Amino acid sequence: MLSRTQIEQYNEIGAIVVPDILTADEVQRLRRVTDEFVERARGVTAHTDIYDLEDSHTPDNPRVRRIKAAHLHHPEYARLVRHPRILAVLQDLWGPDIRFDTAKLNMKCAGFGAPVEWHQDWAFYPHTNDDLAAVGVMFDDMEMANGPLMIVPGSHRGPIHDHHTDGIFCGAMDPANPDVDYGSAIPLTGKAGSITVHHVRAVHGSAPNVSDNDRRLLLFQFRTADAWPLLGFPAGIEKFKDLMVCGQHREPRLEHLPVRLPLPPATLQGSLYENQKGMKSRYFTVSAQVREPEPAK
Repeated sequence: MLSRTQIEQYNEIGAIVVPDILTADEVQRLRRVTDEFVERARGVTAHTDIYDLEDSHTPDNPRVRRIKAAHLHHPEYARLVRHPRILAVLQDLWGPDIRFDTAKLNMKCAGFGAPVEWHQDWAFYPHTNDDLAAVGVMFDDMEMANGPLMIVPGSHRGPIHDHHTDGIFCGAMDPANPDVDYGSAIPLTGKAGSITVHHVRAVHGSAPNVSDNDRRLLLFQFRTADAWPLLGFPAGIEKFKDLMVCGQHREPRLEHLPVRLPLPPATLQGSLYENQKGMKSRYFTVSAQVREPEPAK
């Protein structure tokens, strides 16, 4: 699936965009299912085990920023966990033995989609080695105006930065951190049906959606079979083995890597968005006036 150049780019930058992974029909089915989830959110007034809501959400004007564990709630999402073209990309990077973790659908709807502050996924779930990545499936074209994923190139080979405020985990880095050149970040843009792959230690974030176009990205967390979570697996070893999506279960491989545990836990739980409300200052800002998208033509 991947060329030598793409593999080298992933190793050098910490992220790649791979075009044409899904067909137009697959993308259309995923959009339709997602629209149905948003419509059902009209009956929801607070965050649930499925929905994470924008602060501006109302039953009359449903605004969903995340569908949690999306693979558990609809077969169209679940099908992507073992999509052969996605797994082929990961096998080109890591080899044959791949284990799934979880998924979430991050949604930045036209005109009001919330930003995600700079962070490293590794801060949330360190493992025995760092052969982990998030795969983002684009339901919409990703452009600068609608808040694409942004990666600080090469940051996956650097330190693990502090994601705490006043000693409490908040799931975000200090925007004033002089050791990170946020201005060097590159966007992971592409057409619907493409995927992004970013390394678990890469510093990344995304600006708000200020365009008239939706930006929906279904993120899957994958890891090699020999990467075991340092915080344990409460569901037990058999459930852990059940998460294998290709190849064979492996015993843990321990690498010498920097680790900061996400403890004490964030004051606000439920999602990264809630965790990040514990920050004292933010890099990305959201206009106080929410702009409505223009009607479709």
